[in-house]
This record gives sequence, C-alpha cells and structure tokens, in this order.
Amino acid sequence: MSKNKTEIFGTLGPSCKDKQVLREMLEEGMTGIRLNMSHTSLHKSAEWLNSYREAQRLTGIKADLLIDLQGPELRIEAPERELQLKEGAAVILKEKGCADNGDGIRLDTRIFSAIEIGDTILLNDGAIELTADGYKDAGRSICARVVRGGALSGRKSIKIVGKSVAMPVLTEQDLENIGCARQYGVTALMQPFVTSGEQLRQIREILGEKGLAGEGGLRIFAKIESREGAKALPDILPWADVIVIARGDLGNDVPLWELPALQKQIAAACRECGKPFLVVTQMLTSMISNAVPTRAEVSDIFNAVEDGASAVMVTNETAVGKYPVEVIRYLKKTCQCAETWQIGKKL
Repeated sequence: MSKNKTEIFGTLGPSCKDKQVLREMLEEGMTGIRLNMSHTSLHKSAEWLNSYREAQRLTGIKADLLIDLQGPELRIEAPERELQLKEGAAVILKEKGCADNGDGIRLDTRIFSAIEIGDTILLNDGAIELTADGYKDAGRSICARVVRGGALSGRKSIKIVGKSVAMPVLTEQDLENIGCARQYGVTALMQPFVTSGEQLRQIREILGEKGLAGEGGLRIFAKIESREGAKALPDILPWADVIVIARGDLGNDVPLWELPALQKQIAAACRECGKPFLVVTQMLTSMISNAVPTRAEVSDIFNAVEDGASAVMVTNETAVGKYPVEVIRYLKKTCQCAETWQIGKKL
C-alpha cells in the first residue's frame, strides 16, 4: 500500500453477496471485505466467499478478506423471534439453558451472573436500553424495564454499563474458523474487545502453530472497544498489525460527546509509533436507505483520513443496505479527496 492510499473495507452480507455487485464494489475502489463471524462461519459462508473470489478473478483485483471473530465480545443468544421492546414495558433476562416461552432474552452464564439490580444494560450497540429492576424465579431470571425501546433479533451486542465481563479470548467457533482460514482465502482477522497485549500474544501463538504467522500470514486487527482497551493501548500496540477504532461499542463505554476526543487520542498514539489504524462504525450509515450520504458523514471520513487513518470500513452500509456500490464510491472518493488535500497541505 502506498503512503497516500487508504484501504477501503466493506462488509459482506445479503446486499452484496452477488458476484456482480462485488465486482462493481472492487471496481469502485474496495480493497477488502469483512465477514462478521458473530452470525456465521466460513463453511456456512462458502457460497458468498466463492462469489467474492470470482469477483476478484473477473476484475483482476486481489483483495483482502477479514474475518471479525467472536472473541470476548458480549452478545445475547438469538431469540426465537424478533422481540418488539416498547418503552416502559418489562422484559425477562434469563440464563442460557433455562426454559422460556420465547419472549425472554437469554444470556451466557457469565453475563447473566454479572447483572445486578439497578444496572443499566445496553443492547444492539446502545440502540436499546434496559434497567434491571428485580429478580424472579428465585434468582434464575431478572425482570428488566425498557428505558429506550426497539426491535431486537439475532445475536446483538450487550453491555452492562460500568462493568467488565471476562470471556475467552477465542471461542471454539473462532478456532474452527482460524483452522480453515487459508482454505477460504482469509488474509486477516479482527479481534474484538482487546484489552491487553497478552490477548494478542495468545492469538499469535495459535496462528504460529497453524502456520499462519509471520510473513505471508494473517494480519491481526485489534479492535479497541472499551475504556479499558484505550487505556491499555501502549501494551497492545506492539502486538497488533492494525489498531481498529471501533466506535460502536466504544461509544457505549464513554459518553458520546467524549467519543471524538478519544478517537483522536487513539489516532495520535498510533501515529506516534507508526502503527496503522482503521476507523469504523456509522461512517455512511444514512446510506443504508439513502443513495446520498449526509454532509456530516463525508466530513467524518475526511477527518479520519486527515488524522492519519490507513483504512476505513463500513458495516451494515454494504451488508444489508440498499446501495452497497454507491457506498464504496463515496467512501473511496472522499478518501481520495482527503489524501489529495494532505499532499497539498504538506507542500
């Protein structure tokens, strides 16, 4: 990658699974694509990945494939059907494995055990907010009140405000996906919720055992998604190939008005030691349903590149949005404009 060329990453999903759409995205400037492993596996995504390989063949463009691992990320168990959580209503939180009528939210034992009465609970990147009001069934379930409602489906994120829940660095599913990474053309992995260099050291050791470390191996993208991760950045930097400023969960862990300053702080630390960094989350979120982005969004992208970002990424914009090709076009053109401005400023 040349000094003034920003890597452009989309996210693979239903909206861009067709090889022709992927071909157009590559032709518009996409340099790689992310596959979210929280909802699937490499084996289950084989058809989509074949389309991606075919799109590369048709364009003659060699592009990256990033797998975003489950790691220690906290998520709910997928409900049997979409839940409509209305403000002021009650919802039951249950430990995974407990019987329910399909209307409750099931949680991993470690997450459930960490919740106490009075805790604020954020779901789906903070879109939904609950307050834990009381125990039921002799403590086997928790009754929560919906403070901010919305639709809830799939394995959405969960955050207990002010608390850290220890989870395994890699899940069994992660290890399976890493084991077949070379078979599917994976070039990098994204590790969620990194809070120490030791986590990345363990991953590098596993990659070494599987012949996926060193030159020609998988790059490690370390996602900074909490205050703890931001504070531990000096410890994390030597072990990461790329730092990811993941503003979704990071914006749940700090007041939103503090998030821009924290983003700039992380960016400055990366620049100081020459570590590449990527910025992601809601960069063109309006384009999920609109063909043209907002002025604020393109300014956000421009400023990320001006701050030194070596890469930018979109998620739902290409995975489930209506205009995946147009998203890449705006992302690329805005990055190019920022790169041109940087060169002129330096002259």
